[in-house]
Amino acid sequence: MGDFYTYFFDHLPDVWSGLWVTLAATVLGSAAALALAFVFGFTTHGGGVLLRGTSRVVVEFFRGTSLYVQLFWLYYAFPLLFGYELSPLFCGVVAFGMNYGAYGSEVVRGALNAVPRAQWEAAVALNLTPAQRMRRVILPQAWVQMIPSFTNLLIQLLKCTPLLWLISAADLTTVVQRMRDRTGETTWAYLTLLVMYFVLAYALTLLMNALERRAKARLGLRTGAARGPRPVETSATTAGGSL
Repeated sequence: MGDFYTYFFDHLPDVWSGLWVTLAATVLGSAAALALAFVFGFTTHGGGVLLRGTSRVVVEFFRGTSLYVQLFWLYYAFPLLFGYELSPLFCGVVAFGMNYGAYGSEVVRGALNAVPRAQWEAAVALNLTPAQRMRRVILPQAWVQMIPSFTNLLIQLLKCTPLLWLISAADLTTVVQRMRDRTGETTWAYLTLLVMYFVLAYALTLLMNALERRAKARLGLRTGAARGPRPVETSATTAGGSL
């Protein structure tokens, strides 16, 4: 125990460097996943037949193939085919974004479908444009329902960042693994890694919970209340009155 933590604190700059790579992959990967989730979620929900079909094929492909293989393909096969080598962190962000964006698109599609039809009809009756209907009436209600599922996907993405060592990215797991190799302290190395990932996951959970409370407050919902949209006269009508 003593040898490991002595080495650990003597090499804190390496730990901070690995932590930065892990956080960068998590934040950038989740941002890419969120953007793609909305793109594919909207197109599979309300796009034309061709657009819907194309989006469905892309979503099913990235959901149905291994993230492990996707990382290897981007880092090792992509340069052989196209002659251009991607950085390890960029490969991780792209793979995480596409993989979790595909899962997230189903969250978006399901949340949009969960908004009662009366809300859509009320927004049309208020003579809102399609963009106004989505932005002022539908999306605020659907967003509240998306956040818990997005929280789970975010934690899953964080827990997948150790796969970065497969493509030579010096993330937190890689740094601690090297320390384990040099000190021989397997138990304390992985216990430390376990605690560090738990702290990161818990911090992200608190952040997402705060985001959920804020989204509920904007709809006038109490925290802990059953999730669901507000009735027509308090959401769609309010949106119409704010034009």
